[in-house]
Amino acid sequence: MADKIHTLDKLPEVLGKHRGTAKVIHCHGVFDLMHIGHIRHFQEAKRIGGVLVVTITPDEFVNKGPNRPEFTATLRSEAVAALDCVDYVAINKWPDACHTIELLRPDYYVKGADYRDAEQDLTGGISRERQSVESGGGTLVFTDDITFSSSGLLNRNMPPFSKEVTAYAQQLKQKYGEQAIIDAVEKAAPVKSLMLGEAIIDEYQYCETIGKSGKEPILAAKYLSTEKFAGGVMAVANNAAIVCNEVGMLTIIGAVDSHEDFIREKMAKNVKSYFLHLPDSPTILKRRFLEIYPLQKMFEVYIMGEEEESAAMAAVLNRKLGAIIDQYDAVVATDYGHGMITPSTVELLAKKAKFLAINTQLNAANHGYNTVSKYGRADYICVSEKEIRLDARSRKQGLRDIVHDVARRLSCKHILITRGQSGCFCYDAEQGCFEIPAFTKQAVDRIGAGDLALAITAPCVAAGTPMEIVGFIANAVGAQAVGTIGHRTTIDKVSLLKFIKTMLK
Repeated sequence: MADKIHTLDKLPEVLGKHRGTAKVIHCHGVFDLMHIGHIRHFQEAKRIGGVLVVTITPDEFVNKGPNRPEFTATLRSEAVAALDCVDYVAINKWPDACHTIELLRPDYYVKGADYRDAEQDLTGGISRERQSVESGGGTLVFTDDITFSSSGLLNRNMPPFSKEVTAYAQQLKQKYGEQAIIDAVEKAAPVKSLMLGEAIIDEYQYCETIGKSGKEPILAAKYLSTEKFAGGVMAVANNAAIVCNEVGMLTIIGAVDSHEDFIREKMAKNVKSYFLHLPDSPTILKRRFLEIYPLQKMFEVYIMGEEEESAAMAAVLNRKLGAIIDQYDAVVATDYGHGMITPSTVELLAKKAKFLAINTQLNAANHGYNTVSKYGRADYICVSEKEIRLDARSRKQGLRDIVHDVARRLSCKHILITRGQSGCFCYDAEQGCFEIPAFTKQAVDRIGAGDLALAITAPCVAAGTPMEIVGFIANAVGAQAVGTIGHRTTIDKVSLLKFIKTMLK
């Protein structure tokens, strides 16, 4: 096998020795769990006649759901190299095979039969790969032997999910069909969505504790580094832009220490931003101090003004909101309770929004008064269990009863309650209630998970997606969100759809 496995940089030189005397045949993929479908695929490719080279997707670009790949790229390359029909193996450098094809210039690029229909390829990669092959004078070929799914085999024999989650996913698949669940994300694309709420800069100060201060009873820490994220409504807008073609964002930033250049740089290209400036105040910044290892928050400091609730600022906001609200199919109020969304703005939303989704968040600055009851109407509510219980002023009342009461008071037909490790609870006025288990029990950082769930699901609800599917999607995006620090990265649509497809195998 040592003679077969090469670095990608060396492979063109190795293949050069065969050009002129043999055709170069190229296969590419993840090959996470070697099975008979892969073996038949390689054997059929080899029968074309020539030298067969296989390139392997690197670990960091495998979008197959949690804990994938099951086997590292090194182990996967060894498994492929062990086959007699394979002549050379290399680990790729990029997310897809396009650059690799241009580097290797194969005479034949061979894919399985399941890639024959380009419209069914979530990534659109097969079309780009065809172009790369043909621009180099090669030919794209499809094998026709039996196929299997590595994800399906792993889910059955080495499941990354609990038995409860696996059983639920199969039950949902049988009830609605895999394509209907995938289509639910796609149907959100034409929903023009306006995100309204506070712009918040999330700043993480990474430290290393060095012990108790010598003279005072305080903890001393050594500063290591700083990282800033576009949080608040900015994170919601960026995540909505994953599934929606057009997203608007109406927010207030400070006239002092506005961070406006940073904010504009961080916004997705399909987000149209409407900025209002608050005089004599900074853009809200939440500075969190974290122990670097294990990653643990120690305390946080809020940097914010006091004038956001002014009548003058509310009037400016309402004029702008009134001027643009008719352009959008859905308005998502991300209400962090820092004063931007006043009673007059709530009244305007209730009267003019075609579809109104609300999220009232609980934090240290608004503890106790920023709940869903400040709104008189909502078409969709997405909050945590703690936030809905605070509104009901009840720790022990049944969640189902609380949700029904809120639905009645706000004339709301769709509600999603996020519950952390317990998954989520969904309510639909016509379909009833659903409880969906959490897809992961481990969290790197919970900051941003609720924002992501709101951003992705609100357009889905506006598009008419059944609430049980909405809850499934919410748990899928939540599982991905808690795996990263803060709003460091946003998931992309392809990753989300691949995660969902992997769960349903």
